[in-house]
Amino acid sequence: MKLYVKDVADLVGGTIFGNPNCEIFEISKIQESKEGDLTFLYLPSYSKFLETTKASAVILKPDQPKLRNDLTYIVTEKPELAFQLIIRKYFTQEISLKGIDNSAYIDITAIIGQNVSIGKNVVISADCQIGDNTIIFHNSVLLENVKVGKGSLIYPNVTIRENCELGNNNIIHSGTVIGSDGFGYSPRSGGGYEKVPQIGNVVLEDDVELGSNVSIDRAALGSTVVKKGTKIDNLVQIAHNVEIGDNSAISAQSGIAGSTKIGKNCIFGGQVGIAGHIQITDGVLIGAQSGVSKTIDKPGKYFGYPAKEMGISLRQEGHIRNLPAYADRIKKLEAEIVLLKTELRNKIKDSE
Repeated sequence: MKLYVKDVADLVGGTIFGNPNCEIFEISKIQESKEGDLTFLYLPSYSKFLETTKASAVILKPDQPKLRNDLTYIVTEKPELAFQLIIRKYFTQEISLKGIDNSAYIDITAIIGQNVSIGKNVVISADCQIGDNTIIFHNSVLLENVKVGKGSLIYPNVTIRENCELGNNNIIHSGTVIGSDGFGYSPRSGGGYEKVPQIGNVVLEDDVELGSNVSIDRAALGSTVVKKGTKIDNLVQIAHNVEIGDNSAISAQSGIAGSTKIGKNCIFGGQVGIAGHIQITDGVLIGAQSGVSKTIDKPGKYFGYPAKEMGISLRQEGHIRNLPAYADRIKKLEAEIVLLKTELRNKIKDSE
């Protein structure tokens, strides 16, 4: 694809410094660019690459120095958002799946909307409902009475268990399982465990995206709920009867134990662990590898295990890193105390 700088500048509302007719063929990272590429710079730590990049044009912030005369610049307040807009407009590959493949099994009782695409070996079981313009890729399986809203995208090898409900414009990546049994067992008196029936479902509201190999357990009773706009990264475990509020974001390898309630606009870093039967209020950010063992009822940033307010946790971490120095200081102070005691005893003896 060939573009001109003036085309992309018009699209993002940017100001051009340099050649508006500069030709653009590809987009790339600033440190890997070549002639004919468009790149972007918004993190200060990447400014060093501006001196060496081989790109023909760079999107950057107004306060970023324009160090080279051989580059064309597109200046905008948010280069990262401008870059995303350009990708969506010019460089996103169109989904190629069209129509319903002959190898797909669709139960006679299923209701399929308009302009739905269904790939090879897909199974649509009894009483399922698929909304208009939804795409379901190869080898995905929907068990009985699954509902999928309009405009959703389900990639290959996704499993959606019986009675689960997905809203509009959801994206489900490969390997994800929605509605697996919750981890519910009762100890037997003679040893072993009795499985507790898990007869609820999972409800995903509109505009939810699940990464690859996400597992969301069905509720024991009622619903496990992921509310609108929430984004969940790869390899996340969400247990039975969890509720996650609007527009939250959960990073990879995190786990949320059963019956916990997560508020709106929360952000969890990677490998965060959340205990069961607690509540996390709206607007909470939890740093990577933190463990939350009790309810958080105040918005803000939290970190550590057990998770504490970020400022407190970082101060504690600072003290922990300084423990060897503290130990040396204590030894020196103890030696000085012993010396002072000895000197004091000697003075007392001399005075007698």
